[in-house]
Amino acid sequence: MAIHQDLLGGPPPTHLPEDPEPRDLLAAGTAPAEVAAKYPASSLAWAQLADDAFERGNAVESYAYARTGYHRGLDVLRRSGWKGHGPVPWEHEPNRGFLRALHALARAAQAIGEQEEYERCSSFLRDSSATAAETLGL
Repeated sequence: MAIHQDLLGGPPPTHLPEDPEPRDLLAAGTAPAEVAAKYPASSLAWAQLADDAFERGNAVESYAYARTGYHRGLDVLRRSGWKGHGPVPWEHEPNRGFLRALHALARAAQAIGEQEEYERCSSFLRDSSATAAETLGL
C-alpha cells in the first residue's frame, strides 16, 4: 500500500512546487506590491496584499487582491495535477499562498455582503485543509 493513499479512493494531496523567491522577498520586508509585480503568479504576494488592504479597512480592495491570488493559485494547482477537489495541505509550505488567498477571499466576501461567496470559499478552504481553516481563523 502506498503511503498517504486514501482508502476511500479520493485524490492524493496536491503539493504545489517550491517558489521561494516571493516568500523570501516578503520575509525580507519587500513591499507586497513590488513582489506581486515581479512575480504575478505568486498567490502569496496577492494574499499579503489582500491581508494588508483588509487591515486598512479596504474590504473591496482586499477582495480584488484575494480573487487574483485565488485564481493564480487555481492555475498552479491545475498544473500540479489537481482535478478540482482533494486535499491541499497547509503543512506543505508552498500551498500556503493559495490557502491564504482563499481565506482572504472568504473574509472579504463576507465583509462586503457576498454571503454565498463567503460560504463557498469557506467550505472550499475547510475541504482543502482543515488545518489551514483552523490556523487562519475560519
